[in-house]
Amino acid sequence: MAKEIERKFLVASDGWRNIADGGTRFLQAYIVTMDDRSARVRLMDDKRAKLTIKIGSGSMTRDEFEYEIPVEDARDMMTKAIGLVIEKTRYEVKHRGFLWEVDVYGGAHEGLVVAEVELGTEDDKPILPGWLGTEVTGDPHYSNQYLSTSPLVSKADHELSYSPF
Repeated sequence: MAKEIERKFLVASDGWRNIADGGTRFLQAYIVTMDDRSARVRLMDDKRAKLTIKIGSGSMTRDEFEYEIPVEDARDMMTKAIGLVIEKTRYEVKHRGFLWEVDVYGGAHEGLVVAEVELGTEDDKPILPGWLGTEVTGDPHYSNQYLSTSPLVSKADHELSYSPF
């Protein structure tokens, strides 16, 4: 069993862009969603697909099970999604020994930009990049599970002072 330990932040500026990779386009749909667990399917650049099950209600740590699945199965599962299919492009950014994932949302959540860092333990203390804004670790309003079934909190609530595109 794998553990997912992560911290999540809103992104306050585009200072990450010049050190990011080329990005991967994601379509992500939830086929099961409950308070303490979810099952999602993710299609990446329309070439790879994964099924992920997450269990737990901790703000930083949850059990995570992830499996490669056929792309056609993913497309079929997405037609059975609960709520919205989330659209985003994920960029990887290396900063001081940690890998940050910056998600630039499109579709219903256009304008939202969130950064996550996966940790080895809850005690890890990454040096925070200057382009980060407010920490939203544990805030359910910024979980993809919540975003799949709810509209964006509001454009003003995610503090963007720049255009993500």
